[in-house]
Amino acid sequence: MKLDKAFEFAVILAWEDLMKVDESPSVRVEYQCDPGTALDYLRVWAAKSGGSNDLVCDYWTWASLAHASGVRFTNGYHSDTLARTLDFIMRSQDQFTRPVDACRDGLVLIYPPTEDERIEASNWRGEVQGTATNFGGAVDERVPLSWMSLNDHHRPGS
Repeated sequence: MKLDKAFEFAVILAWEDLMKVDESPSVRVEYQCDPGTALDYLRVWAAKSGGSNDLVCDYWTWASLAHASGVRFTNGYHSDTLARTLDFIMRSQDQFTRPVDACRDGLVLIYPPTEDERIEASNWRGEVQGTATNFGGAVDERVPLSWMSLNDHHRPGS
């Protein structure tokens, strides 16, 4: 599967969570990645009426003094589903493809999903749940880095 398609599915699976904050006409995932290297950072934005954008979250694969690793939500947004799915994608990048001629800047635009797109994303989630061995960990560092259901919103120790 293409990396961009996985990001699209991640947002579609979390669409209802994101729309609780604001009914956005679209969401976009932005990233930069040199061909042949792993992606270190991405941002998810929600378009607002009038042309402005809200940062939904960002994700770092590594920690520094300036930021922690994993997902960080902003502007009132939160979605356990998006956090877990982004964490799985970023930790499993070798399972996804990017075209050899892909440019350094990646951009995935997601519009309100149709019922067919929701079904396709849900089917992908079912496939991932059946094969993932490193699902979870982005929402709460106390969660072991093992498979965790996308539908399970309970965090151990909460």
